[in-house]
Amino acid sequence: MKLTYDISTLVPYINWAYFYFAWQLKDEANKQRMRSEAESFLASIQGKYYAHALFYIVDAHAEGDDIIIEENGKRLPFLRQQEANSEFLCLADFISGEADKVGLFATSVDAGMETDFDDDPYEKMMAQLLADRLAEAAAERMHEEVRKHYWGYAKDENLSIHDMQLEKFVGIRPAVGYPSLPDTSMNFLLDDLLGMQQIGITLTESGAMRPHASVSGLMMDHAEAHYFNLGRIGVDQLEDYAKRRQMPVNEMRKFLIANL
Repeated sequence: MKLTYDISTLVPYINWAYFYFAWQLKDEANKQRMRSEAESFLASIQGKYYAHALFYIVDAHAEGDDIIIEENGKRLPFLRQQEANSEFLCLADFISGEADKVGLFATSVDAGMETDFDDDPYEKMMAQLLADRLAEAAAERMHEEVRKHYWGYAKDENLSIHDMQLEKFVGIRPAVGYPSLPDTSMNFLLDDLLGMQQIGITLTESGAMRPHASVSGLMMDHAEAHYFNLGRIGVDQLEDYAKRRQMPVNEMRKFLIANL
C-alpha cells in the first residue's frame, strides 16, 4: 500500500523536540521563534513537496531468531541481546511461531526538499531538518492508520498525537538503524520485499537511504512488544547472523562494528 501526504496533514504529527535539538535550542523563546519560522516555511512549500509512505502487512511466523514471510518463504534474520544485564531479547520474540502478521514500511519525502535550496544556506538547513521531521511524521501518521484501519488491530485507539509520540500505542515500530535494529543492511531485505523505489528511495552500498529524509522498519502488534537496545554482541552471534544472512562474516562485520 502506497500513501501520499501533503505537508499540512503532517505538521500536527511533527515531533518538534528533535527539531530544537538539531538547532541546539534550549531557551523557550528561541524555540518558539524557530518553530514559527519553520511553520511559515512549511506553509510556503505546501503543495510543492509531499511525503510518501509504503507498507505491506504480511502473514509471517517466527523460527528461532528469524521472521519467515509466508507468501514467499523469505527470511528476515535478527540479532539477540547477549549482554549479562539484558533481557536477551530479539525482535523475532514478538512474532508467534505459528500464524501471525508483521508490517514492513518505508517513508520518505520528495528529494527536492534536500536539493532545491542550495542557494541559501539557512533555507537549505531549514528544509533538510524539516524533511527529516516530515519523514518521521509520515511514519507516525501511517502507523496510526495501519493500527486503526489497514491492519486494524487497534480499531478503538483514541490517542492524542502527543501520546503517540510517547509510544503509548499497542505494538512497536522498530526502525532500521535504531538500537533494536542497528544493522542498516536490513534495508536491502526490506527493499526486496517493499520495492522502495516506488516512493523514490534508493540505497547506497552501506544500506543508507536516499533521500536522507527516509525511515524504514517493521510494525509489530504484540501487546508485550517493546523497544530495547541490542548492545554488544560476540563473534559467535556475528558468525551465526552472517550465516543466516548468507553474507561473508567480514562483510557483515562492517554493518555491526558499533555492536562488536
